[in-house]
Amino acid sequence: MEPKADIALIGLAVMGQNLVLNMNDHGYTVVVFNRTVSKVDEFLANEAKGTNVIGAHSIEEMVKQLKRPRRVMLLVKAGAPVDEFIEQLLPHLEPGDIIIDGGNSLFDDTARRLKYVESKGMLYIGTGVSGGEEGARHGPSIMPGGSPAAWPHVKPIFQAIAAKVQDGTPCCDWVGEGGAGHYVKMVHNGIEYGDMQLICEAYHLMRDGLGMTADEMHTVFAEWNKGDLDSYLVEITRDILAKKDEDGSPLVDKILDAAGQKGTGKWTVISSAELGIPITLISEAVYSRCISSFKDERIAAAKKLKGPRPTISGDRAKFVEQIRQALYGSKIVSYAQGYMLMRAAAKQNNWNLNYGGIALMWRGGCIIRSRFLGDIKAAFDKNPKLTNLLLDNFFRKAIKDSQRGWRNTVATAAKKGIPTPAFSTALNFFDGYRTERLPANLLQAQRDYFGAHTYERIDKPRGEFFHTNWTGRGGTTSSSTYNA
Repeated sequence: MEPKADIALIGLAVMGQNLVLNMNDHGYTVVVFNRTVSKVDEFLANEAKGTNVIGAHSIEEMVKQLKRPRRVMLLVKAGAPVDEFIEQLLPHLEPGDIIIDGGNSLFDDTARRLKYVESKGMLYIGTGVSGGEEGARHGPSIMPGGSPAAWPHVKPIFQAIAAKVQDGTPCCDWVGEGGAGHYVKMVHNGIEYGDMQLICEAYHLMRDGLGMTADEMHTVFAEWNKGDLDSYLVEITRDILAKKDEDGSPLVDKILDAAGQKGTGKWTVISSAELGIPITLISEAVYSRCISSFKDERIAAAKKLKGPRPTISGDRAKFVEQIRQALYGSKIVSYAQGYMLMRAAAKQNNWNLNYGGIALMWRGGCIIRSRFLGDIKAAFDKNPKLTNLLLDNFFRKAIKDSQRGWRNTVATAAKKGIPTPAFSTALNFFDGYRTERLPANLLQAQRDYFGAHTYERIDKPRGEFFHTNWTGRGGTTSSSTYNA
């Protein structure tokens, strides 16, 4: 039997099904398999009816349908299921064949799997796929990394099915070796956490501070989506606020305020701690979801712990504009921190990341897609070695223009007892980053006092360390390790 399929896909949940149909639309023949084999027949009889999709009822049958080099894409739950399918696939593959993990795997797992698969003679790709169900069906953002030799064999398929920007450029390009693709996707998801939290803080201020209705806020977000904040998340927030429940009241008001998460935001924060990069806004976004999950405790605490009345008086339109400025300024900081993290990870892992190219990959198809990302790409096009987005002329001016309203928003929220952890930490990071002399000199003195950890002096060259016998009793022996 002559193999007919260009690529195989394992995992027929909604994302997998939509990605298969997307590939079919672009002229590629896909053979599909699922652990629960009955889903294969159901898919062929319903969603894939009338397409060229081929069903397989075993790994062996699936592989026999594939043209060489065989390309097998996994869209299964991250963790053990990926390892299990790799083990099932390897006996049926031959040198040069390619396994692709399109799930939300931890980048360290991807790096480990790549070494293992390559040791067997095969090639491996770990790719981020963003855009949800709609993106998978009509054009996601795709962030592949792994074995460079595999890229030419998957590039035509991935770039065909990916979202396109206005000039037709696909939101997909090679990211780098090892776990680079999944790392960039992880940072994307962390930034997504931050964007969502910022929008929720703006909503909270308008709802509880200004007493605005869902319809009034719908109008605000609709207007914001026409300007600098034009983005998928602002767009869907606009739509959510307009949605009515069966009784005609806003559906959003009926939804329990306890947020869930799947782990990619947490992974981003853990990686930042390991690399020493202060992605404070994403961290606050993750912890805000954690606080929201304490719903029962919050109900009890609200009866006993009292603060100021949240009502914000004065010119409503003026304060709404200041909230917009806070949202925009904070968003710039969030992306600046995300890019700082990617730069540090690239240095540690010897990845040659194209930062402008990453912004382009995020420009369409993915959850954080926005006009804003075009400005980031332009910044890196002007200066590929840009150390921080805050130093780019465009973003420097944007922060300057936003700063007054941003500061007033944070101050007003604090006075009124409305939590704005992401707005506040973004402003604190900005102020810390622009402060030439921070109080860490006192902190270093404290560390040297109690632990002999040493310090550097401003009147001596960097890299020269000193210890002081602060009490006259401590001696002259210093600690053997030093961490700034």
